[in-house]
Amino acid sequence: MLTGFALVTMTVIFSWLVYGRYILNATPTWVEQASLLLIVFIGFLGAAVGIHNKTHLGVTFFRDNAPTPIKIILDMINHVFIMIFGFIMMIYSYELVLFKWDTQIPLIHLPEGLRAVPIMICGGLILLFSIGHIVKYKNALTNKNPK
Repeated sequence: MLTGFALVTMTVIFSWLVYGRYILNATPTWVEQASLLLIVFIGFLGAAVGIHNKTHLGVTFFRDNAPTPIKIILDMINHVFIMIFGFIMMIYSYELVLFKWDTQIPLIHLPEGLRAVPIMICGGLILLFSIGHIVKYKNALTNKNPK
């Protein structure tokens, strides 16, 4: 829902850009910076949702042709690496937020660190979603939860 709202917002501000440029003959210059901020939000939140839904990019040839217990182990290993990546992404983007917070984004006068906030949130969500997948796979291996 959040990315959908951001996409609708981008559509509205680009409509204003076209109207301002071709009807009013006064191009609103803030649209580009605002849309860049929204694109970062949409892209990184979409990446986290891809981890949650298990639609992230991956090579699955060997996993798909392996017996079920091996598939589960390979998926667990995959999510351990994704979990580590999400943690690193969250920590370093937090440092980037702090580092860039005092700088202003041109034309929209918001903190430059705001661009890294979606990256930090995405890293945290990737970390949480990967932990959830690992717990589910662990339960499947121990037959506590056959689903």
